[in-house]
Amino acid sequence: MSTPAQTFSSRLRPIPYLRWWIGGLLFASTVINYIDRQTLALLAPYLKQDYHWTNTDYANLLISFRIAYSVGQAVCGRLIDRVGTRRGLSLSVFWYSVVSIATSLARGFYSFAAFRFLLGAGESANWPGATKAVSEWFPKRERGLAAALFDSGSSIGGAIAPFLVLPIYFRWGWRPAFVMPGLLGFVWLFAWRRMYYTPAEHPRIGPMEREMIFAETGGVAGPAEKYSRWSALLKLPQTWGAIVAWRRGFP
Repeated sequence: MSTPAQTFSSRLRPIPYLRWWIGGLLFASTVINYIDRQTLALLAPYLKQDYHWTNTDYANLLISFRIAYSVGQAVCGRLIDRVGTRRGLSLSVFWYSVVSIATSLARGFYSFAAFRFLLGAGESANWPGATKAVSEWFPKRERGLAAALFDSGSSIGGAIAPFLVLPIYFRWGWRPAFVMPGLLGFVWLFAWRRMYYTPAEHPRIGPMEREMIFAETGGVAGPAEKYSRWSALLKLPQTWGAIVAWRRGFP
């Protein structure tokens, strides 16, 4: 069975620096991810008045997201390893985009809590999936920069969310404000499905770029990357440095 590269490479011109276009898609995914999760935080002062939530009620909504997100990262990491990066991130973005739009149907505390839980479960795949995509597309010497690129989307998404969400709220109400990030997710999903393949399969990758990637990765993760145990990882100072330095806000 022929791959997309074998079928179309003779008809399509290579895209220069294709790996950085992939990195840009991962960045955009993180931006949308954070706009989604910031929507409730931005609308909380108004929703607390409308639904008479206490601070404890609102904290419980955040906890429902965090529980699903924490558990989901481990589960989604294994899922992406099993189904592949392209399909795994497609499922993740489709899931949380649908949930974001469906949140507009919420009627009170319990329905909001359920939607926040489902949103956390769906969004938890973004970092495992983006990290795997970086390992597939970037040589080791560029992976730090590529990871920083997609991770910076969390700051950018949080910064621009007020300028997108609040104008919609003040003009049309809170329900459309939840719909908008979900629609952005579907726009991204369309671009991702058209753009993302592994370097071995991609019909638009140039031969020099493919050779450069394969020279360090062989197109797949090596045995040490696949089968490293937690006990081995915890012995590395880099692991503890990442744990200590890790910070990521939740809505």
